[in-house]
Amino acid sequence: MSTGADVVIGRLLAGGVDVCFANPGTSEMHFVAALDHTPAMRAVLCLFEGVATGAADGYARIAGTPAATLLHLGPGLANGLANLHNARRAHSPVVNVVGDHATYHAAFDAPLQSDIEALAGWPDGVVVRPATASALANAVDEAIAAAVGPPGRVATVILPADYSWSTAEDTAAAVPAPSATGAEAGADIAPVAELLRTHGADTVLLLGGAATDAAGLTAAARISAAVGARALVETFPARLSRGAGVPPIERLAYLGEQAEQQLAGISHLVLVGARSPVAFFAYPGKPSGLVPRGTQIHTVEPADLDRLVEALAAPALSPAPAAPPTLPTGPLTVANWVEVIGALLPERAVIVDEANTSGLLLPAATAASPRHEVLTLTGGAIGQGLPVAVGAAVAAPDRPIIALQADGSALYTISALWTMAREQLDITVVILNNHAYAILQLELARVGSAATGPQSRSLLDLGNPDIDFVAIATGFGVPASRATTAEDLAEQFRAALGQPGPHLIDAAIPAWG
Repeated sequence: MSTGADVVIGRLLAGGVDVCFANPGTSEMHFVAALDHTPAMRAVLCLFEGVATGAADGYARIAGTPAATLLHLGPGLANGLANLHNARRAHSPVVNVVGDHATYHAAFDAPLQSDIEALAGWPDGVVVRPATASALANAVDEAIAAAVGPPGRVATVILPADYSWSTAEDTAAAVPAPSATGAEAGADIAPVAELLRTHGADTVLLLGGAATDAAGLTAAARISAAVGARALVETFPARLSRGAGVPPIERLAYLGEQAEQQLAGISHLVLVGARSPVAFFAYPGKPSGLVPRGTQIHTVEPADLDRLVEALAAPALSPAPAAPPTLPTGPLTVANWVEVIGALLPERAVIVDEANTSGLLLPAATAASPRHEVLTLTGGAIGQGLPVAVGAAVAAPDRPIIALQADGSALYTISALWTMAREQLDITVVILNNHAYAILQLELARVGSAATGPQSRSLLDLGNPDIDFVAIATGFGVPASRATTAEDLAEQFRAALGQPGPHLIDAAIPAWG
């Protein structure tokens, strides 16, 4: 007879979920033991729950199907919430298995007792708490179905410890493996096609979700060429195709003032898998919404872009050939480090971009690089980059994963390096080390304030004491080196790409200004 833990793992596998990013505790030990006789489930140990949830997000973005996480009660789930927030904004399907105290133990208010439902529901998720051990199979199936959507969602199964160790049967019916999420085509696109014919010059197509793959970007560029509409990609797309042969459509700017300039003068905004744009934060005297007053907003599903191309008889594109940047020389700067990446980026790479202020010039430098994809910081909760790189590497072991990572946000989830080493994942991490929370230095001016005294300045300074990322990486088992010039970075980047397993380059980049 199987245990409840056996049933949970079996139902995950039946639903096509065969990777589990785990940070377990006492309540999850029967799940851990059950892994020994279910070898089809790949268990990946993460030293912090935020790494586990971020890795599940990265896995889902590349695989298109969910991974599971295994988390220790409510506090473990709470530690992972920031990256579940990012997963929510990316519409990534994720299935959390969160252990709980035995049902009879809850009345004693033990130290780790918490409201798991409230925590799990916060990222607009689906939460399933089975009433009995015999209900576990259906609970897992319900969570998988909710996660794969469409759209992709975060779903959580609560697994009380006594259900986990009790005998249970898998009585649920077989379920099909989940497929990639996304809305189906089929809506009436005639009104939008007519709008584009008559108002193309004062219309913007804003692309998000599934519209940011190569096919969607090409379709949008063809529509733009046919009717004069401008195309933009949302500020932080979950998965963006880039490089040779892909139209280099500009992204909506992070800074609200710049985004307003990009949208100025339009009368119509067509959202294609994207949300209506808003400022990231409130600022004194500045609007929260970025859409010009009086603009009419329309929606189109990404799957309908090809139908719009046909309705508008949009011509095929003949893009001019472009070459990647040449390798620069001299001390590293915010301008030339991206040229090194653009010049040396390998085919089919996945860039996980959390470079933040140091990466503002990256899109231009990689527009003509070999075909690649970019995963961005969808929800704005920093500490996403290294965990997402872990998940992407597990999902696509045959592709080079490049994590471009700001120094401050790297430290939130730096223990992801250990998982990279343990799993021997082919990830090249480039730490953009400017010794500061440079984004906050920028934001100080934008909110009308300034760090003029030693106490306020100290809260934005990461250089006292200096952080030795080479020593940190080496301590976690990841080979590491330091680059201070463009030549250093090129040599070390080439070497890292040419060897299996993870590598880290600590790149000394001056801050903007």
